[in-house]
Amino acid sequence: MAIQPLVAPGPSLSATQTQRYSRHLLLPQLGELGQRRLRNARVCVVGAGGLGAPVLLYLAAAGVGRIGIVDFDVVELTNLQRQVIHGQADVGRAKVDSARDAVLAVDPELDVVVHPERLTRENIDRILAGYDLVIDGTDNFPTRYLVNDACVRAGIPEVWGSIFRFDAQVSVFWGRPPAGSGVEPVQLRDLFPAAPPAGTVPSCATGGVLGALCGQVGSVMATEAVKLITGAGEPLLGRVLVLDSLAARWSEVALRGDPGRVVQDDEPDEPEAAVRTVTPRELAARLVAPGPGSASFVLIDVREPAEREIVSIAGSWSVPIGGILDGHALADLPRDLPIVLHCHSGARSEQGVLALAAAGFDDVAHLAGGVLAWIDEVDPSLPRY
Repeated sequence: MAIQPLVAPGPSLSATQTQRYSRHLLLPQLGELGQRRLRNARVCVVGAGGLGAPVLLYLAAAGVGRIGIVDFDVVELTNLQRQVIHGQADVGRAKVDSARDAVLAVDPELDVVVHPERLTRENIDRILAGYDLVIDGTDNFPTRYLVNDACVRAGIPEVWGSIFRFDAQVSVFWGRPPAGSGVEPVQLRDLFPAAPPAGTVPSCATGGVLGALCGQVGSVMATEAVKLITGAGEPLLGRVLVLDSLAARWSEVALRGDPGRVVQDDEPDEPEAAVRTVTPRELAARLVAPGPGSASFVLIDVREPAEREIVSIAGSWSVPIGGILDGHALADLPRDLPIVLHCHSGARSEQGVLALAAAGFDDVAHLAGGVLAWIDEVDPSLPRY
């Protein structure tokens, strides 16, 4: 379904801009008018990581006049395998600063606005205000729903992408389009009504991702942004593109919005169950210098086997979290000994503690901060991932 251009044309192009964007001007679906719309557009990219990196570079190359970058993280060595907007010299820098420099290196005339903040219910409406379009390149479910709900409240269209290992999905959501636009409302909650419990779905940091796939998917997302801004072609509204890169196969799934869906406003946080933790130093003391009551415990690594091949804590058992959550691994776990779980950062092991407690295990805790904290506080010689 074709839609009206999202952005009005800006001023006439200068001679330099005409030369820069000449290949766009040759496209009948864009032309000079479409390029002026791009120069007048205000696009906010949430996440300067695997998906945000190619999106930002192609938005800059396309001449999007104002580009917002939202990210609170710093560049790490593990990012460089896929986050092509950052380089070796950027390790340790704020991602928004590295990304801003890369965007301005493409076109120093662009207006780049950085938002070095972690998105919360308290700040998201303020941050997204004033943008014509939002592109979500985040990698965790809470932020995806936070962004989409805010876009619905504000009536802003959103280009959404998700990537994991060798698979990806891309779509366009517009939960509250203008009256009379002819656009059927559709949002993330029509595709996935609720987020899965924390820790039950691996992230790229724990499950891996093919680096080149980020560029492939990010390019599709940037293309959708250009189409929405200029009114060219048919956007992915009501459609989800699904990519299986190992099979080199794209497929399409129709998506219809729920007309009775209520806009998600701020919701009260649910009370969290108390979960016992041990610090890395406390765990190290129990492993190295056991005393009465501390030698008899079991350390369980709930990560996947491929993660253990990168780094592991000596003496730990391998019991992937799936077996604990679905119950099939419980029969092999001791009920007469204390159990300490650990994972990559603490999210999955926390879920494991809750699952074991619900199954009647009395003495269960988990390693605060996971193997990352173990490396930082106990054994810095181990590799991070």
